[in-house]
Amino acid sequence: MTLAAPNLNAPAPIRVMLVDDSAVVRGLTKRWLESERDIEIVEACSDGVQAIEKIAAASPDVVILDVEMPRMDGLTALPQLRKLAPDARIVMASTLTGRGAKTTLTAMSLGAADYLPKPEANGLASADVYKRELLAKVRALGGAAQRAANPRAFPKTPTPQPRPRPAAVPGRGLLRPSAMVVASSTGGPQALQAFLGPIAKQIDAPILIVQHMPPTFTTILADKIASVTGRPCIEPKNGDPIKSGHIYLAPGDYHMKIVKGAAGPVIQLDQSPPVNFCRPAADPLFETASSAFGSRLLGVVLTGMGSDGKDGAGQIVQAGGRIIVQDEASSVVWGMPGAVATAGHAEVIKPIKDLSPLAQKIMNGDA
Repeated sequence: MTLAAPNLNAPAPIRVMLVDDSAVVRGLTKRWLESERDIEIVEACSDGVQAIEKIAAASPDVVILDVEMPRMDGLTALPQLRKLAPDARIVMASTLTGRGAKTTLTAMSLGAADYLPKPEANGLASADVYKRELLAKVRALGGAAQRAANPRAFPKTPTPQPRPRPAAVPGRGLLRPSAMVVASSTGGPQALQAFLGPIAKQIDAPILIVQHMPPTFTTILADKIASVTGRPCIEPKNGDPIKSGHIYLAPGDYHMKIVKGAAGPVIQLDQSPPVNFCRPAADPLFETASSAFGSRLLGVVLTGMGSDGKDGAGQIVQAGGRIIVQDEASSVVWGMPGAVATAGHAEVIKPIKDLSPLAQKIMNGDA
């Protein structure tokens, strides 16, 4: 029998460290990940102290870090783990509670790349959604970590060509958008704050956001965005009118859409099937916003896995609206903005520090 020659060009397996005090959780998660040919478990620890002792030698690409553990919890361990393994992407595993959500958002402000909403240990065996999210995030973040650590080993991503910028209307200049819609996912909570923090008070038009997050987490994030921007940021209720000067964040587990009401556009919430495996999803918001606002709409796509927002961005462009996206270098994962840019829908691809002032200019009719 002739053995097949090894593929020397195959990427190295993604190296994962598990940190969780529950032996049941560690065992199931390890079994799920080890069954994938492109993933390797390099260490499994029961608390933050062990993780700090072992992370340098383990050299992981991704760390799955439990929030609540004895001896040393995830939040305490996080800064030291980042210092010892600066290229590793750390994912906080948190229960679906208010306390867990607050801790997770704090961890992301300290440099965690993403989070996993973790079911209770006795429900993990049938947690298909959790398993799918775990595998998707390990692959996306692990690949990003490997590219950052060894860029020469990976082909450079070609920069998509931006679509032509719209021409000014004779005698009126550029149309001033009546609303801005924003989509984000992996790395989104911090990106949203960096993007909106400097500009929200200078924009009168309403801002509507979809961030892929479960219930409770979106409630905490809305409060955080309100604090950072100094503008009201709420999870709307079904039928709420869309008001100038307000920021609306889609509630977890509900699609947020825009429909025409008797006195103007209103918000419609529903639990129709997930789109792109997500609820809330960006495409339903973008598509209905393009119908409600036509050419007077700016769409923004920030960091995130997958391709949610691509089809909706295409509809915004077809209606005469504008699309700008975050660039790859400043994104945690260049999935969503990359998909929109590659499809040819984005007129601008910029780092988030440059995207923010550009959005303000567009919304005020100055760009």
